[in-house]
Amino acid sequence: MTIDIDFFLNTVASAIADKQVPVVDLIAVQTRDPFKVLVATILSARTKDETTAQASTRLFRHAPDAASLALLSEEKIAALIYPVGFYKTKAKHLTRLPEGLNRFGGRVPETIEELITLPGVGRKTANLVVSVAFQKPAICVDTHVHRIMNIWRYVETDTPLKTEMALRAKLPAKHWIGVNSILVAFGQSICRPVAPHCDICPLEKKCPQQGVRPRKRPGVQMDNNSTLKFVSWNVNGIRAVEKKGFINMLPDFDADVVCLQETKAQPDQLSEELRNIPGYTSYWHSAERKGYSGVAFYTRIEPVTVHYGIGDPEFDCEGRVLTLEFASYYLINIYFPNSGEKLVRLDYKLRFNEKMIQFAQELEKKKAVILCGDFNVAHKEIDLKNPKNNVKNAGFTPEERAWMDSFVAAGYVDTFRIFNQEPEQYTWWSYRFSARAKNIGWRIDYFCVNEAARKRVKSAAILHDILGSDHCPVELVYQPG
Repeated sequence: MTIDIDFFLNTVASAIADKQVPVVDLIAVQTRDPFKVLVATILSARTKDETTAQASTRLFRHAPDAASLALLSEEKIAALIYPVGFYKTKAKHLTRLPEGLNRFGGRVPETIEELITLPGVGRKTANLVVSVAFQKPAICVDTHVHRIMNIWRYVETDTPLKTEMALRAKLPAKHWIGVNSILVAFGQSICRPVAPHCDICPLEKKCPQQGVRPRKRPGVQMDNNSTLKFVSWNVNGIRAVEKKGFINMLPDFDADVVCLQETKAQPDQLSEELRNIPGYTSYWHSAERKGYSGVAFYTRIEPVTVHYGIGDPEFDCEGRVLTLEFASYYLINIYFPNSGEKLVRLDYKLRFNEKMIQFAQELEKKKAVILCGDFNVAHKEIDLKNPKNNVKNAGFTPEERAWMDSFVAAGYVDTFRIFNQEPEQYTWWSYRFSARAKNIGWRIDYFCVNEAARKRVKSAAILHDILGSDHCPVELVYQPG
């Protein structure tokens, strides 16, 4: 299927005419100052526009140009730009920026090749500065541009860099400058990463919708045969992800049940807003130790019963398993132990693993079983970037992988691999060394089902674009029947 890219982009531009433009474009319109555009672009990486705008305003009051920025300490810059994503790293880059600009006579260079020599500036940032600040043809490819161009099947690529190269060869030059701002606004408002609003999209009848599961249409009731969407996410601290917009994010998942791991909170530490998100009932199973482990559910479907733990005090004190029973299936939410540095908890984890299989097998005598969560193991070499270097490391030891083999042999199916056999499909990335940007990751988060449930699995996916944790969510679409 070949799309008319002129029609698609012009239609989208009209549809988002009343939407808020990306903050970098707004700053460019307000100032036409390449320095401010560059700084705002550096701040905007993995940060909401509203947060970027506020941080930019605070910083520019003190440092409207490179000379005044050079007078600020790294600690002062960090305080001014907090809470943008990776603010400490960005503060380091901004501290070094004036020195970098000195190589160009104190001015912001106008070419991508020169810009990428500056601290904190990659190809995406360089392209955006060239196109927005200098109005020169350049294609800035962020996650929205990469995602939407693949949804449209205009390109077939697996990384933003490959998308940029493909668009340079294919996209008419007249669209180069504007494509980023158009698709970012479109991606934030209509063609969202999760539960896109296809029902109000002017391209609904023409869009290939590659890899898309639209949101359920507002006001349309589910019947008994309707598919359900489950999302599982290790949030690495629910209070931390709350500060990153989780409460507003949850409705956008458009999931019938959201399963969280590593909540790291006791019930009395949860805000009222977290406990009672409109449209959902929440259930929490916390560790006795504060700030550790913990699992939770948000569900739009009323369960028959709720099971806390697996009936073994050795493991239940760590708040690792929470189960919802529904009419025809059980949904088990699990945060498997990590084997730990030097594998100090490997034996503990293996004991937990065996208890977990026994628990699931008892339940499947009654109904179908769905298991989800952070398994803390990459099963096969395809499931992590550097398998040979990690054979003796937690999460990829022979013992852990052997248990996963036995889990599969017991009749449990890794649903993602039903639909996707491609490498470099990961769900966890270290916060160090820009691992996520480089896609140096591990696939350790799963939805698994027993054989009775397998035929009801409609799709399974990794939601790579969702930020807020060192893990990304995974998704299962299931038809209970």
